[in-house]
Amino acid sequence: MTDKIATLSIDGMDPIKLPIYEGTGGQDVIDVRQLVNSNLFTYDPGFVSTAACESKITYIDGNQGILLHRGYPIEQLAAESSYLETCYLLLYGELPTVEQLDKFTNSVRKKTLVKEQMIHFYNGFSRDAHPMAIMCGVVGALSAFYHDRIDISNEAHREEAAIGLIAKMPTLAAMCHKYSIGQPFIYPCNDLSYAENFLHMMFSTPCESTTVNPVLSNAMDKIFMLHADHEQNASTSTVRLAGSSGANPFACIASGIAALWGPAHGGANEAVLDMLSKIGNVNNIEQYICKAKDKHDPFRLMGFGHRVYKNFDPRAKVMRQTCDEVLNLLGIENDPLLQIAKRLEQIALEDNYFIDRQLYPNVDFYSGIILKAIGIPTSMFTVIFAMSRTIGWIAHWNEMHSEPYRIGRPRQLYTGKTRRDYPS
Repeated sequence: MTDKIATLSIDGMDPIKLPIYEGTGGQDVIDVRQLVNSNLFTYDPGFVSTAACESKITYIDGNQGILLHRGYPIEQLAAESSYLETCYLLLYGELPTVEQLDKFTNSVRKKTLVKEQMIHFYNGFSRDAHPMAIMCGVVGALSAFYHDRIDISNEAHREEAAIGLIAKMPTLAAMCHKYSIGQPFIYPCNDLSYAENFLHMMFSTPCESTTVNPVLSNAMDKIFMLHADHEQNASTSTVRLAGSSGANPFACIASGIAALWGPAHGGANEAVLDMLSKIGNVNNIEQYICKAKDKHDPFRLMGFGHRVYKNFDPRAKVMRQTCDEVLNLLGIENDPLLQIAKRLEQIALEDNYFIDRQLYPNVDFYSGIILKAIGIPTSMFTVIFAMSRTIGWIAHWNEMHSEPYRIGRPRQLYTGKTRRDYPS
């Protein structure tokens, strides 16, 4: 914080003095709250120039390609940490000791089961329903089972809800997959790690249990970690806005899932696979590269560049290495979509058109390839994103409730009809 002041001068009005606050990183912000006293509001469609909250969780510098969780660079966390340790960091603010991590991990393991009645919720959906539609419903439905145990003003209750959501999301997500393919639900196995358990529930059957290769479970853990939080994006802001009304955490997370479902947000890695399918064959790549370079052509290469990162996506560097490890393990050479993806990656890293415009492959490009290689259907990609992002959502929700807050109430620039009388 600083004592700098901005002065707003408007014809016929006394100058308005607005405090300027300085954070520990990023841009300074002008406090415009007192404009309401002068019957003025700011106009900022998409809130691209508005800081709607103060947060200590995640910091992004898109120009420098920096992503920090509680001050720790994502590259270091990906190399040294795990998803559950990162969950602890985001939720509590510091890395855990060995004892604290063991206790936290055990707390998550004890809550992986969901109520047996949840099966009836799934049975109410069409078998061909999109898994994200099901996730919106079943996560919101959790509030029907735990509503009487959540006092959002109670820190211990908020912590219990956070751990419960982290624990149950893989179970609910895997159930979405099993339901869509008509297989029996597989119960969690708490002897396995978080990522192993998810893959076990995805691919095992009552007839045969799947042994998860460590390379694949490590890749899955990396995907979870690299999508854990990304500051005040659309879904996180949605969770905060819903939470500001005092809604229970399950309803708030369901609102985040709904926002994430949009193709401009969480559907990006799914869009990558759709794009690869549209290209169809490596022999068609040059044609589609020309279409991408033509500003008059509506075709766009998905998974390249990023709205926030103007240099490179720091998560993509980690994901690229993990992608190579998975493809090498599985020996996938003949899959046509993966052949297209590898060729597109090569072009983007070598072609001056992409280099000059900083259109490097982003985290969605590589994560989509990995998930495809593991055998996860495209329709589940955004569900996995929602699983991963749950810790970010719940950490922001908890942070908001840890301090005084106001219900969100965006204003508008009204351009409709002025007052008129009903015809007599």
